[in-house]
Amino acid sequence: MTQKMVPAIFDLDGTLVDPAGGITGGIAAALEEMGLPVPQQSVLNSMVGPKLSDSLLHLANVPVELVDEIIARYRVHYRQYGIPQSTLYPGVYDLLESFARAGRPVAVATQKPQALARLVLEHHGIARFFVTIQGAADDESVAANSAPGKVEIVAAALAGLNSQTAVMVGDRHQDVAGAMANGLDCIGVSWGFAPDGELAEAGAVAVASNALELQRAIEQLDAVRVAALSEVHNDGSL
Repeated sequence: MTQKMVPAIFDLDGTLVDPAGGITGGIAAALEEMGLPVPQQSVLNSMVGPKLSDSLLHLANVPVELVDEIIARYRVHYRQYGIPQSTLYPGVYDLLESFARAGRPVAVATQKPQALARLVLEHHGIARFFVTIQGAADDESVAANSAPGKVEIVAAALAGLNSQTAVMVGDRHQDVAGAMANGLDCIGVSWGFAPDGELAEAGAVAVASNALELQRAIEQLDAVRVAALSEVHNDGSL
């Protein structure tokens, strides 16, 4: 029997790419430019992953009328300094390359604006590995309150894969929630921005500490899927 491989949907920042301070530093710079207080580093770290306007409002306590200007200043800083400063996490390129050789479809689902997400992936030479790259709306203004959240972005990635199933890979509880809302398992990665215990508590089926563990965890889901398909086939032949 040819093993049916489960497609994989990856989060971006904190999962594939290490922002290396490019995100938190850019947020801090934008706040400083506007004369606003800069939160502690732990708070800045928690702003990596969720929708930026929500984080600015609820974590950095930015007045709503200043959020759009903060985002605009942050994006200038991020494009100039943040993207070049970022790096791929160890083993990520090899993992994606091995999936491409094996024929496993992969996608990206990120709350970073979609055009910017593609730019980051292209900068690191990995955009070509993905069947589809799905992100948030490029309009990040507070007025764009109908912008898709993680649940909708994961759903779009699943549709782009033309698959009814996949495994989500991410570093924050939003990734787990987005996966579960779409009926998918989520494997967490410990090298991102989640506090200890967050991913397991959110419902991740496994938490990988390196790329090899991640590959093995995904391959274990392949085996589970093949066994389930085999059981259905056998039951149907009775």
